Amino acid sequence: MAWIRMKKPVVRLCLASFLLMYIGFLSVLVPTADAEESAELNLNVEAAILIEASTGQVLYQVNKDVARQPASMAKMMTEYIVMESIKSGKIQWDSQVQITEYASSVGGSGQLLAQGETYTVRDLFRNMSIYSGNDAAVALAEFIAGSEGNFVELMNQTAQELGMSEHAHFVNATGLNKEDYPQQYANQIPNVPGETLLTAHDTAKLAQAIVMKHAEVLDYSKQTRAYQLEGDESSPQMINWNRMLEGWTDSAYYAQYAYQGLDGLKTGFTDEAGYCFTGTAERNGVRLISVVMGTDSEEERFGETRKLLDYGFNNFEIRTVMPAKSELPDLKTVEIKKGKETEVSVVTEEGVTFVVGKGEGEENITFNTEILPEEDRTAPIEQGDVLGKVTITYSGITEVQQSVNLVAAEDAEKGSWFRLFFRAIKNFFAELFSGIKNLF
Repeated sequence: MAWIRMKKPVVRLCLASFLLMYIGFLSVLVPTADAEESAELNLNVEAAILIEASTGQVLYQVNKDVARQPASMAKMMTEYIVMESIKSGKIQWDSQVQITEYASSVGGSGQLLAQGETYTVRDLFRNMSIYSGNDAAVALAEFIAGSEGNFVELMNQTAQELGMSEHAHFVNATGLNKEDYPQQYANQIPNVPGETLLTAHDTAKLAQAIVMKHAEVLDYSKQTRAYQLEGDESSPQMINWNRMLEGWTDSAYYAQYAYQGLDGLKTGFTDEAGYCFTGTAERNGVRLISVVMGTDSEEERFGETRKLLDYGFNNFEIRTVMPAKSELPDLKTVEIKKGKETEVSVVTEEGVTFVVGKGEGEENITFNTEILPEEDRTAPIEQGDVLGKVTITYSGITEVQQSVNLVAAEDAEKGSWFRLFFRAIKNFFAELFSGIKNLF
Protein backbone atom coordinates (compact mmCIF):
# COMPACT_ATOMS: atom_id res chain seq x y z
CA MET A 1 0.00 0.00 0.00
CA ALA A 2 1.38 3.38 -0.97
CA TRP A 3 1.82 6.20 1.56
CA ILE A 4 1.69 9.97 1.25
CA ARG A 5 4.51 11.55 3.24
CA MET A 6 3.78 14.62 5.36
CA LYS A 7 6.95 15.52 7.29
CA LYS A 8 6.54 17.23 10.67
CA PRO A 9 9.13 19.51 12.28
CA VAL A 10 11.45 18.43 15.06
CA VAL A 11 9.66 18.43 18.42
CA ARG A 12 8.11 21.86 18.85
CA LEU A 13 7.61 23.65 22.13
CA CYS A 14 4.01 22.50 22.38
CA LEU A 15 5.00 18.89 21.70
CA ALA A 16 7.74 19.06 24.30
CA SER A 17 5.27 20.09 26.97
CA PHE A 18 2.95 17.31 25.80
CA LEU A 19 5.66 14.71 26.14
CA LEU A 20 6.64 15.85 29.64
CA MET A 21 3.17 14.84 30.80
CA TYR A 22 3.78 11.23 29.87
CA ILE A 23 6.83 9.74 31.51
CA GLY A 24 6.37 6.13 32.53
CA PHE A 25 6.76 2.54 31.46
CA LEU A 26 5.49 0.77 28.34
CA SER A 27 7.00 -2.19 26.56
CA VAL A 28 6.57 -1.84 22.80
CA LEU A 29 9.73 -1.00 20.85
CA VAL A 30 11.66 -2.12 17.80
CA PRO A 31 15.37 -1.34 18.10
CA THR A 32 16.95 -0.20 14.83
CA ALA A 33 20.46 0.86 15.82
CA ASP A 34 23.16 -0.11 18.25
CA ALA A 35 24.40 1.77 21.27
CA GLU A 36 27.62 3.66 20.85
CA GLU A 37 30.31 2.87 23.35
CA SER A 38 29.81 6.29 24.87
CA ALA A 39 31.37 5.20 28.14
CA GLU A 40 34.63 3.31 28.34
CA LEU A 41 34.08 0.42 30.72
CA ASN A 42 37.41 -1.27 29.96
CA LEU A 43 35.83 -4.70 29.82
CA ASN A 44 38.19 -7.65 29.62
CA VAL A 45 35.91 -9.77 27.43
CA GLU A 46 35.83 -11.27 23.97
CA ALA A 47 32.25 -10.07 23.54
CA ALA A 48 29.58 -8.38 25.66
CA ILE A 49 26.22 -6.68 25.45
CA LEU A 50 23.76 -4.85 27.70
CA ILE A 51 20.09 -4.51 26.76
CA GLU A 52 16.89 -3.33 28.42
CA ALA A 53 14.55 -6.30 28.63
CA SER A 54 11.15 -4.88 27.67
CA THR A 55 12.40 -3.08 24.57
CA GLY A 56 15.49 -5.03 23.56
CA GLN A 57 17.27 -1.70 23.17
CA VAL A 58 21.06 -2.10 23.10
CA LEU A 59 22.72 0.12 25.69
CA TYR A 60 26.31 -1.08 25.39
CA GLN A 61 28.17 -3.63 23.31
CA VAL A 62 31.55 -5.10 22.52
CA ASN A 63 31.75 -7.41 19.48
CA LYS A 64 28.07 -8.21 19.94
CA ASP A 65 27.73 -9.84 16.50
CA VAL A 66 30.80 -12.08 16.68
CA ALA A 67 29.88 -15.76 17.02
CA ARG A 68 31.49 -17.63 19.91
CA GLN A 69 30.91 -20.82 21.84
CA PRO A 70 28.46 -20.05 24.69
CA ALA A 71 29.12 -23.15 26.82
CA SER A 72 26.21 -23.82 29.22
CA MET A 73 24.47 -20.56 28.33
CA ALA A 74 23.10 -22.69 25.46
CA LYS A 75 20.89 -24.39 28.05
CA MET A 76 18.74 -21.24 28.04
CA MET A 77 17.33 -22.50 24.72
CA THR A 78 16.54 -25.84 26.36
CA GLU A 79 14.84 -23.95 29.20
CA TYR A 80 12.84 -21.87 26.73
CA ILE A 81 11.62 -24.90 24.77
CA VAL A 82 10.65 -26.71 27.98
CA MET A 83 8.58 -23.68 29.02
CA GLU A 84 6.96 -23.46 25.59
CA SER A 85 6.13 -27.19 25.74
CA ILE A 86 4.49 -26.73 29.14
CA LYS A 87 2.59 -23.68 27.95
CA SER A 88 1.25 -25.57 24.91
CA GLY A 89 0.19 -28.53 27.07
CA LYS A 90 2.58 -30.95 25.37
CA ILE A 91 4.11 -31.78 28.77
CA GLN A 92 3.28 -30.91 32.37
CA TRP A 93 5.42 -30.00 35.36
CA ASP A 94 4.51 -33.26 37.08
CA SER A 95 5.09 -35.43 33.99
CA GLN A 96 7.30 -38.43 34.86
CA VAL A 97 10.61 -38.81 33.01
CA GLN A 98 12.67 -42.00 33.16
CA ILE A 99 16.41 -41.43 32.79
CA THR A 100 18.00 -43.29 29.88
CA GLU A 101 21.45 -44.81 29.91
CA TYR A 102 22.57 -42.17 27.41
CA ALA A 103 21.31 -39.19 29.46
CA SER A 104 22.86 -40.53 32.67
CA SER A 105 26.25 -40.90 30.94
CA VAL A 106 26.60 -37.23 29.95
CA GLY A 107 29.30 -35.69 32.11
CA GLY A 108 30.29 -32.20 33.17
CA SER A 109 28.08 -30.26 35.54
CA GLY A 110 25.25 -32.26 37.06
CA GLN A 111 25.90 -36.01 37.19
CA LEU A 112 23.19 -36.59 39.79
CA LEU A 113 20.95 -38.81 37.65
CA ALA A 114 21.15 -42.58 37.33
CA GLN A 115 19.80 -44.79 34.56
CA GLY A 116 16.29 -46.04 35.26
CA GLU A 117 15.45 -43.43 37.90
CA THR A 118 12.27 -41.39 37.39
CA TYR A 119 11.95 -37.68 37.99
CA THR A 120 9.31 -35.06 37.35
CA VAL A 121 9.85 -32.45 34.66
CA ARG A 122 9.95 -29.87 37.44
CA ASP A 123 12.81 -31.58 39.28
CA LEU A 124 14.80 -32.00 36.07
CA PHE A 125 14.19 -28.36 35.20
CA ARG A 126 15.38 -27.32 38.66
CA ASN A 127 18.48 -29.47 38.21
CA MET A 128 19.22 -27.81 34.87
CA SER A 129 18.48 -24.18 35.80
CA ILE A 130 20.04 -24.20 39.29
CA TYR A 131 22.84 -26.75 38.98
CA SER A 132 23.39 -26.57 35.18
CA GLY A 133 22.89 -30.32 34.96
CA ASN A 134 23.92 -31.62 31.54
CA ASP A 135 22.27 -34.98 32.24
CA ALA A 136 19.01 -33.24 33.15
CA ALA A 137 19.12 -31.15 29.96
CA VAL A 138 19.53 -34.28 27.81
CA ALA A 139 16.78 -36.11 29.70
CA LEU A 140 14.35 -33.24 29.08
CA ALA A 141 15.38 -33.05 25.42
CA GLU A 142 14.72 -36.76 24.93
CA PHE A 143 11.38 -36.52 26.73
CA ILE A 144 10.14 -33.62 24.60
CA ALA A 145 11.44 -34.63 21.16
CA GLY A 146 12.12 -38.36 21.39
CA SER A 147 15.88 -37.90 20.98
CA GLU A 148 18.44 -35.21 21.57
CA GLY A 149 19.00 -35.05 17.81
CA ASN A 150 15.34 -34.21 17.19
CA PHE A 151 15.50 -31.68 19.99
CA VAL A 152 18.48 -29.94 18.37
CA GLU A 153 16.43 -29.48 15.20
CA LEU A 154 13.78 -27.81 17.36
CA MET A 155 16.44 -25.60 18.98
CA ASN A 156 17.68 -24.30 15.64
CA GLN A 157 14.16 -23.77 14.36
CA THR A 158 13.30 -21.80 17.49
CA ALA A 159 16.44 -19.68 17.08
CA GLN A 160 15.13 -18.51 13.71
CA GLU A 161 11.68 -17.81 15.15
CA LEU A 162 13.26 -15.63 17.86
CA GLY A 163 15.09 -13.55 15.27
CA MET A 164 18.56 -14.73 16.18
CA SER A 165 21.40 -14.20 13.72
CA GLU A 166 22.52 -16.48 10.92
CA HIS A 167 25.44 -17.45 13.15
CA ALA A 168 23.20 -19.03 15.81
CA HIS A 169 23.82 -22.77 15.70
CA PHE A 170 23.01 -25.45 18.27
CA VAL A 171 24.50 -28.94 18.18
CA ASN A 172 23.19 -30.34 21.49
CA ALA A 173 20.96 -29.51 24.45
CA THR A 174 23.82 -28.73 26.84
CA GLY A 175 26.43 -26.43 25.27
CA LEU A 176 29.16 -29.02 25.76
CA ASN A 177 31.70 -29.59 23.01
CA LYS A 178 30.80 -32.69 21.03
CA GLU A 179 34.07 -34.37 22.03
CA ASP A 180 33.03 -34.10 25.68
CA TYR A 181 30.04 -36.39 25.09
CA PRO A 182 30.53 -40.12 25.86
CA GLN A 183 31.74 -41.44 22.52
CA GLN A 184 30.46 -44.96 23.16
CA TYR A 185 27.03 -43.51 22.46
CA ALA A 186 28.05 -42.01 19.11
CA ASN A 187 24.84 -43.24 17.49
CA GLN A 188 22.81 -41.15 19.95
CA ILE A 189 24.90 -37.98 19.90
CA PRO A 190 23.19 -35.44 17.60
CA ASN A 191 24.72 -35.66 14.13
CA VAL A 192 25.09 -31.93 13.57
CA PRO A 193 28.25 -30.35 12.08
CA GLY A 194 30.38 -27.87 14.00
CA GLU A 195 29.96 -26.71 17.57
CA THR A 196 27.31 -24.60 19.28
CA LEU A 197 27.78 -20.93 18.40
CA LEU A 198 25.96 -17.78 19.50
CA THR A 199 26.71 -14.10 19.34
CA ALA A 200 26.36 -11.99 22.47
CA HIS A 201 23.31 -10.39 20.86
CA ASP A 202 21.78 -13.82 20.11
CA THR A 203 22.29 -14.79 23.73
CA ALA A 204 20.68 -11.58 24.98
CA LYS A 205 17.67 -12.11 22.68
CA LEU A 206 17.25 -15.61 24.05
CA ALA A 207 17.41 -14.33 27.63
CA GLN A 208 14.93 -11.59 26.72
CA ALA A 209 12.49 -14.17 25.35
CA ILE A 210 12.72 -16.10 28.61
CA VAL A 211 12.20 -13.20 31.01
CA MET A 212 9.45 -11.57 28.93
CA LYS A 213 7.46 -14.72 28.03
CA HIS A 214 8.35 -17.12 30.85
CA ALA A 215 9.35 -15.02 33.84
CA GLU A 216 8.63 -17.96 36.15
CA VAL A 217 12.03 -19.34 35.10
CA LEU A 218 13.48 -16.69 37.41
CA ASP A 219 11.78 -18.41 40.34
CA TYR A 220 14.22 -21.26 39.75
CA SER A 221 17.31 -19.42 38.52
CA LYS A 222 17.33 -17.12 41.60
CA GLN A 223 17.65 -20.01 44.05
CA THR A 224 21.13 -20.12 45.55
CA ARG A 225 20.75 -23.66 46.87
CA ALA A 226 18.18 -26.39 46.46
CA TYR A 227 17.74 -30.10 47.11
CA GLN A 228 17.69 -32.30 44.03
CA LEU A 229 14.21 -33.49 44.90
CA GLU A 230 12.02 -30.58 45.90
CA GLY A 231 11.20 -30.79 49.61
CA ASP A 232 13.43 -33.83 50.18
CA GLU A 233 16.35 -32.83 52.39
CA SER A 234 17.79 -36.32 52.13
CA SER A 235 18.52 -35.79 48.43
CA PRO A 236 21.76 -34.12 47.28
CA GLN A 237 22.00 -30.35 47.66
CA MET A 238 22.60 -28.35 44.48
CA ILE A 239 24.60 -25.09 44.66
CA ASN A 240 23.90 -22.45 42.02
CA TRP A 241 26.94 -21.50 39.93
CA ASN A 242 25.62 -17.93 39.67
CA ARG A 243 27.46 -16.16 42.50
CA MET A 244 25.87 -12.76 41.74
CA LEU A 245 22.40 -13.74 42.90
CA GLU A 246 21.02 -11.27 45.42
CA GLY A 247 20.25 -14.22 47.66
CA TRP A 248 23.96 -14.84 48.24
CA THR A 249 24.02 -11.88 50.65
CA ASP A 250 23.52 -14.49 53.38
CA SER A 251 26.77 -16.24 52.44
CA ALA A 252 30.01 -15.40 54.22
CA TYR A 253 31.98 -15.93 51.00
CA TYR A 254 29.67 -15.30 48.03
CA ALA A 255 28.23 -12.08 49.47
CA GLN A 256 31.14 -10.27 47.82
CA TYR A 257 29.59 -11.04 44.41
CA ALA A 258 25.90 -10.59 45.31
CA TYR A 259 24.18 -7.88 43.26
CA GLN A 260 20.99 -6.07 44.20
CA GLY A 261 18.04 -7.22 42.12
CA LEU A 262 19.89 -9.98 40.26
CA ASP A 263 17.79 -13.14 39.88
CA GLY A 264 19.24 -15.00 36.88
CA LEU A 265 20.12 -16.30 34.47
CA LYS A 266 22.90 -18.67 33.28
CA THR A 267 26.63 -19.22 33.66
CA GLY A 268 28.81 -21.19 31.28
CA PHE A 269 32.37 -22.45 31.00
CA THR A 270 34.48 -24.61 28.72
CA ASP A 271 38.14 -24.27 27.83
CA GLU A 272 37.13 -23.07 24.36
CA ALA A 273 34.40 -20.65 25.48
CA GLY A 274 36.12 -19.24 28.54
CA TYR A 275 34.04 -18.00 31.46
CA CYS A 276 30.65 -16.72 30.27
CA PHE A 277 27.60 -15.33 32.00
CA THR A 278 24.14 -14.06 31.11
CA GLY A 279 22.88 -11.96 34.01
CA THR A 280 19.60 -10.17 34.58
CA ALA A 281 18.60 -7.78 37.34
CA GLU A 282 15.60 -5.56 38.05
CA ARG A 283 15.58 -2.28 39.93
CA ASN A 284 12.72 0.21 40.21
CA GLY A 285 10.77 -1.44 37.41
CA VAL A 286 13.71 -1.54 34.99
CA ARG A 287 15.07 -4.95 34.00
CA LEU A 288 18.47 -5.19 32.32
CA ILE A 289 20.08 -8.18 30.64
CA SER A 290 23.85 -8.47 30.28
CA VAL A 291 26.02 -11.02 28.49
CA VAL A 292 29.77 -11.46 28.82
CA MET A 293 31.68 -14.06 26.79
CA GLY A 294 35.27 -15.20 26.96
CA THR A 295 36.42 -13.77 30.28
CA ASP A 296 39.48 -15.23 32.00
CA SER A 297 38.05 -16.35 35.34
CA GLU A 298 34.90 -16.92 37.34
CA GLU A 299 35.60 -13.74 39.33
CA GLU A 300 36.10 -11.72 36.16
CA ARG A 301 32.86 -12.76 34.49
CA PHE A 302 30.97 -11.46 37.53
CA GLY A 303 33.12 -8.31 37.82
CA GLU A 304 32.58 -7.39 34.16
CA THR A 305 28.87 -8.07 34.52
CA ARG A 306 28.75 -5.71 37.50
CA LYS A 307 30.33 -2.96 35.38
CA LEU A 308 27.70 -3.42 32.67
CA LEU A 309 24.73 -3.47 35.02
CA ASP A 310 25.99 -0.51 37.05
CA TYR A 311 26.43 1.45 33.82
CA GLY A 312 22.87 0.64 32.76
CA PHE A 313 21.14 1.40 36.05
CA ASN A 314 23.17 4.58 36.65
CA ASN A 315 22.73 6.12 33.21
CA PHE A 316 19.38 5.10 31.69
CA GLU A 317 15.69 5.27 32.37
CA ILE A 318 12.53 4.10 30.58
CA ARG A 319 10.40 6.90 29.21
CA THR A 320 7.01 6.67 27.51
CA VAL A 321 7.12 9.44 24.93
CA MET A 322 3.61 8.76 23.67
CA PRO A 323 0.92 6.64 25.34
CA ALA A 324 -1.53 4.56 23.34
CA LYS A 325 -4.60 6.40 22.02
CA SER A 326 -2.75 9.73 22.05
CA GLU A 327 -3.68 12.66 19.84
CA LEU A 328 -0.80 14.20 17.89
CA PRO A 329 -0.56 17.94 18.51
CA ASP A 330 0.23 18.59 14.83
CA LEU A 331 -2.17 16.08 13.28
CA LYS A 332 -5.40 15.85 15.21
CA THR A 333 -7.60 15.01 12.23
CA VAL A 334 -7.29 13.46 8.78
CA GLU A 335 -9.40 14.38 5.75
CA ILE A 336 -11.68 11.66 4.40
CA LYS A 337 -13.74 11.13 1.23
CA LYS A 338 -17.49 10.66 0.97
CA GLY A 339 -18.10 11.11 4.67
CA LYS A 340 -20.89 12.85 6.48
CA GLU A 341 -18.05 14.97 7.83
CA THR A 342 -14.96 15.90 5.82
CA GLU A 343 -12.45 14.73 8.43
CA VAL A 344 -12.08 12.33 11.34
CA SER A 345 -10.00 12.47 14.52
CA VAL A 346 -6.95 10.17 14.69
CA VAL A 347 -4.94 8.79 17.61
CA THR A 348 -1.99 6.44 18.02
CA GLU A 349 -2.89 2.75 18.07
CA GLU A 350 -0.10 1.83 20.51
CA GLY A 351 2.24 3.59 22.88
CA VAL A 352 5.89 4.36 22.25
CA THR A 353 8.57 3.75 24.86
CA PHE A 354 12.30 4.47 24.64
CA VAL A 355 15.21 3.85 26.97
CA VAL A 356 16.90 7.25 27.23
CA GLY A 357 19.77 8.78 29.11
CA LYS A 358 18.82 10.06 32.54
CA GLY A 359 18.22 13.79 32.46
CA GLU A 360 17.89 13.98 28.68
CA GLY A 361 15.23 16.32 27.34
CA GLU A 362 12.94 15.81 24.34
CA GLU A 363 15.24 17.61 21.90
CA ASN A 364 16.52 14.23 20.67
CA ILE A 365 13.06 12.98 19.70
CA THR A 366 11.64 13.61 16.22
CA PHE A 367 8.32 12.74 14.58
CA ASN A 368 7.52 11.92 10.97
CA THR A 369 3.87 11.46 10.04
CA GLU A 370 2.42 9.72 6.99
CA ILE A 371 -1.22 9.26 5.97
CA LEU A 372 -2.77 6.75 3.61
CA PRO A 373 -3.64 7.77 0.04
CA GLU A 374 -6.99 9.49 -0.36
CA GLU A 375 -8.72 6.44 -1.84
CA ASP A 376 -7.91 4.52 1.35
CA ARG A 377 -9.54 7.21 3.50
CA THR A 378 -13.09 6.77 2.23
CA ALA A 379 -16.18 6.61 4.45
CA PRO A 380 -17.66 4.65 6.03
CA ILE A 381 -14.76 4.41 8.50
CA GLU A 382 -14.91 2.51 11.78
CA GLN A 383 -13.16 3.44 14.99
CA GLY A 384 -9.74 1.78 14.95
CA ASP A 385 -9.33 1.74 11.17
CA VAL A 386 -5.75 2.53 10.13
CA LEU A 387 -5.43 5.90 8.38
CA GLY A 388 -1.69 6.52 8.61
CA LYS A 389 1.35 6.09 10.81
CA VAL A 390 3.82 8.11 12.80
CA THR A 391 7.51 7.22 13.05
CA ILE A 392 9.27 8.41 16.19
CA THR A 393 13.06 8.50 16.35
CA TYR A 394 15.23 8.92 19.43
CA SER A 395 18.81 10.00 18.69
CA GLY A 396 20.52 10.35 22.03
CA ILE A 397 22.98 8.09 23.83
CA THR A 398 21.53 5.31 21.68
CA GLU A 399 19.53 5.59 18.46
CA VAL A 400 16.23 3.76 18.02
CA GLN A 401 13.10 4.18 15.98
CA GLN A 402 9.53 2.94 16.13
CA SER A 403 6.51 3.33 13.89
CA VAL A 404 2.94 3.05 15.16
CA ASN A 405 -0.35 3.25 13.31
CA LEU A 406 -2.62 6.26 13.39
CA VAL A 407 -6.19 5.04 13.70
CA ALA A 408 -9.63 6.62 13.59
CA ALA A 409 -10.67 7.76 17.05
CA GLU A 410 -14.35 7.46 16.14
CA ASP A 411 -16.71 6.15 13.48
CA ALA A 412 -17.20 8.27 10.37
CA GLU A 413 -20.48 7.69 8.54
CA LYS A 414 -20.85 7.81 4.81
CA GLY A 415 -22.56 10.99 3.66
CA SER A 416 -25.94 10.92 1.86
CA TRP A 417 -25.96 11.43 -1.93
CA PHE A 418 -27.71 14.75 -1.37
CA ARG A 419 -24.95 16.00 1.01
CA LEU A 420 -22.17 14.74 -1.26
CA PHE A 421 -23.80 16.30 -4.35
CA PHE A 422 -23.93 19.79 -2.86
CA ARG A 423 -20.44 19.41 -1.33
CA ALA A 424 -19.13 18.60 -4.82
CA ILE A 425 -20.79 21.74 -6.22
CA LYS A 426 -19.32 23.81 -3.39
CA ASN A 427 -15.85 22.40 -3.96
CA PHE A 428 -16.15 22.96 -7.72
CA PHE A 429 -16.88 26.68 -7.35
CA ALA A 430 -14.30 27.06 -4.58
CA GLU A 431 -11.62 25.66 -6.86
CA LEU A 432 -12.87 27.73 -9.78
CA PHE A 433 -12.74 31.02 -7.87
CA SER A 434 -9.35 30.08 -6.41
CA GLY A 435 -8.01 29.50 -9.93
CA ILE A 436 -9.39 32.84 -11.14
CA LYS A 437 -7.89 34.61 -8.13
CA ASN A 438 -4.48 33.15 -8.87
CA LEU A 439 -4.56 34.70 -12.36
CA PHE A 440 -4.17 38.20 -10.91
